[in-house]
Amino acid sequence: MEVQESVSMPLLGEYAPAFHADTTRGKINFPKDYEGKWVVLFSHPADFTPVCTSEIATFAAMQDEFSALNTELVGLSVDSGNSHVAWLKEIQDKIRFELYNGQEINFPIIADIKMDVARKYGMVQPPMSDTKAVRAVFVIDPQGKIRTIFYYPQTTGRNFEEIKRVVQALQVTDKYGVATPANWRPGKDVLVSAPADMDALREWTNKKGAGASCQDWFFCTEESPEILHS
Repeated sequence: MEVQESVSMPLLGEYAPAFHADTTRGKINFPKDYEGKWVVLFSHPADFTPVCTSEIATFAAMQDEFSALNTELVGLSVDSGNSHVAWLKEIQDKIRFELYNGQEINFPIIADIKMDVARKYGMVQPPMSDTKAVRAVFVIDPQGKIRTIFYYPQTTGRNFEEIKRVVQALQVTDKYGVATPANWRPGKDVLVSAPADMDALREWTNKKGAGASCQDWFFCTEESPEILHS
């Protein structure tokens, strides 16, 4: 029975592993260069491949939306910098896909030929491939802590609206001390803690007003704080 190489992965709540790297936009010192910013760090298996092309194009089309959320994009694959540059030019010149219509691709993509960064982030998973990174996404907060992790197989493109939604949810929960329910979208009700004692719960609900509702002590909602505080 073949023994698989163990993979070390960072955990939610840990500080993002630090590294220096060459990118298509010059050298970066990560995460120090991004202090005070949210970051979506993502990997793709290989340049000049169809799923990866659709994803880079989509990130380029949505870059302004992420920028509006104080969020920077940083990509990675184990290809060379020259390969990245040639591929990005081909995408910009020739590929049109959904929202992408030739926008400049000006977020950095790391040239991780030795797989040093990919291994730090658990992006190289031998059961899938020991020569390519899987599709990984790390959402990192302004303090440099990992807040969300996604891993996808090589054949499945990511849902970029979901990545954006997660950033929005994290920003709302951090700012207002609430939680977001299943399928939450910006502007929708959020989840809040309420007293377990029924008399105190009724008093809490009355104080909160029409925007708050408790179906039971463990399931209370209120209007989006972005609306309440606008």
